[in-house]
Amino acid sequence: MSPTAANRDKIDSAYWGRRRENLIRSGWLARHLDNNGRGQRMEIYPVDQAHVPEARRRPTLSQRTLTVRYMWVDLVDAWAKKDADTVDEIWDDVISDLDSDYGAYAYVSSVGISG
Repeated sequence: MSPTAANRDKIDSAYWGRRRENLIRSGWLARHLDNNGRGQRMEIYPVDQAHVPEARRRPTLSQRTLTVRYMWVDLVDAWAKKDADTVDEIWDDVISDLDSDYGAYAYVSSVGISG
């Protein structure tokens, strides 16, 4: 007899939750992202403006890529503690490297991390 679909979803959720906790607790995630000080490439995807009235839309924004260094330990720690204020402060530091586009990427739809 196999578990029901609902129970499989609960098992899957519990597994991935525990895995996330273990990666954070062991320090592996922060070390991996820090990459011995070399950091990781981050792809930043702008907010989807499809539902924003045209008069209020920003000019078309493109995906941006940059290498993030030296803040991964603090970012993973803040994320693990669900400290949104610290995550926001770190995000502001990350996007400050975008120079004039800084404000356009304060809110994004998603980020991707290579490595």
